[in-house]
Amino acid sequence: MTKFFSSFFENWFKPIWFWFVSTLLLLFSSSINNSLIQTIIFGLFGLALLGLLASALYQLSEKRWLKSLISLLLFGATIFILILVSMAAFFIADETPDTWAKNLTIPKNIPIDNPIDLESFDTSKRPDSITNRVVEKIDFQLYNSFQPGLYEYDFWVGKIESGTIYLKAFEITQKQALSAEDLPSRTFIQIYNPTDSIKKFSTHDHFTIYEGDWGDPYAARFEVWLKPDNGAKERKLFSKNYKIEGWMR
Repeated sequence: MTKFFSSFFENWFKPIWFWFVSTLLLLFSSSINNSLIQTIIFGLFGLALLGLLASALYQLSEKRWLKSLISLLLFGATIFILILVSMAAFFIADETPDTWAKNLTIPKNIPIDNPIDLESFDTSKRPDSITNRVVEKIDFQLYNSFQPGLYEYDFWVGKIESGTIYLKAFEITQKQALSAEDLPSRTFIQIYNPTDSIKKFSTHDHFTIYEGDWGDPYAARFEVWLKPDNGAKERKLFSKNYKIEGWMR
């Protein structure tokens, strides 16, 4: 392994070719509709950047000043361009309104609740109206976190097997899934209640609904799903409607 790395950096152009190919792959990755492949390409690009830096240091240790300088300049220029692109993307997104929820209507013929505001940035602290509340049946409560589009939740349930609960969410009128890729992994809670008493399970961090923008509320159905630890089929435990906003992107 040591011999491989030594030969890789000894030929100073190999790290540059690795950087060049990974940069091309990164540029074309936006056209690939596969998050796993995009993640792998981004990882290769990061590895190539580290290779450039390591090559610059190796050439410096060998007193190959020009080769070291070229590798270091490529590394620095890439980081500089990444910062510029990130800043430009941020400002463009900030100035471009998200019109996704502009033409959505909130139905008036079904019950729709409002999320409860958390009292502070301490997301583990629930309002007194919830803390002092006596819950006698299965229920779900959504909370507004510290920005619109960011949420937390509590779930009350009686006897239930060991497993993991997570959320699915859908805009009610169009039935479109919301934050479908991220929601299950961002909302999972390990759950188990062997008693008949109602027990509360809570998130300890916020999750994001990306669709929509601040100031454009719409109706969404939140579903609580259970994935049993025993390998049994996943099932829906509960659903409830809320008026929400998307996170401003």
